[in-house]
Amino acid sequence: MVSNGARAFWVAEPGRGEIRDETLPPPAADEVVVRALFSGVSRGTEALVFQGRVPASERERMRAPFQDGVFPAPVKYGYASVGIVEQGAKRLVGRTVFALYPHQTRYVVPASALTIVPDAVPAARAVLAANLETAINGVWDARPHVGDRITVVGAGTVGCLVAWIAGRIAGCEVELVDLNPARASIARALGVRFAEPGSAADGRDLVIHASGSAAGLALALSIAAFEATIVEMSWYGDQAVPVTLGERFHSRRLTITSSQVGSVASSQRARRGPAERMQLTLSMLADPALDALITGESAFEALPDIMAQLASAPGDTLCHRIRYPG
Repeated sequence: MVSNGARAFWVAEPGRGEIRDETLPPPAADEVVVRALFSGVSRGTEALVFQGRVPASERERMRAPFQDGVFPAPVKYGYASVGIVEQGAKRLVGRTVFALYPHQTRYVVPASALTIVPDAVPAARAVLAANLETAINGVWDARPHVGDRITVVGAGTVGCLVAWIAGRIAGCEVELVDLNPARASIARALGVRFAEPGSAADGRDLVIHASGSAAGLALALSIAAFEATIVEMSWYGDQAVPVTLGERFHSRRLTITSSQVGSVASSQRARRGPAERMQLTLSMLADPALDALITGESAFEALPDIMAQLASAPGDTLCHRIRYPG
């Protein structure tokens, strides 16, 4: 008999998290019970949620697929869970799966909400799936060409993954730019060049901005070549961000476009849905080079302290992995 008890991480109020006991409902015929193995903290977005900084205008659009509660708090939020199916459809029982589910030890979801993790992908690495899906969508929105000179500004998890994808396109020269010189070793592991802002290359055919800062966006605009595109992948929450539309913006005929993972990029939408995009994402996680992006791991019970730390002083953190009890 599978237990109906579970424990979940909640943002109890802005800046404070807690672990709460949950009682799982009996699974319906089309549902399964999943026991979590790992989850990943999507540090940028989850820091904004933890701090209560989701703008009122975006609270419905920002809901995670299995979110409980409402912004700003109390809310159970997250979308990078890897686990094993304990109960449900025979074809799934015992399989390792990925779900867009908050940080919780066990949960009940429709079978259709799961994606099977390929055998070639370790469960511990599969926590990168949500971030990689965002990066894939961003590259689809950017529409790079063979041989492009591409700069990614911001070497957070998503920015690093965008650079890794772009670096696999034939002939592309990819530079990853960040204030933190420690990111140079990450860039090397991913097979791309690294630069600090003061030495970033100019005249770029495509610039993808993922730093979440006004200074990063200003740099992206300043290094874009004539008629280049700047793809804005940062999400600023309730922060107002100045955009330099003077100087060379008009004379270079620059284009700024947004990218957000909630909708499949228009370049692929007629042929791929979210399920196909997630299957592609998980298949791409077979590359062991991506382990460089997992910079820390903590036990589930430590999440209230870990989330507070990551929200206030992230240090060199990229993806922080949460480990669940066996």
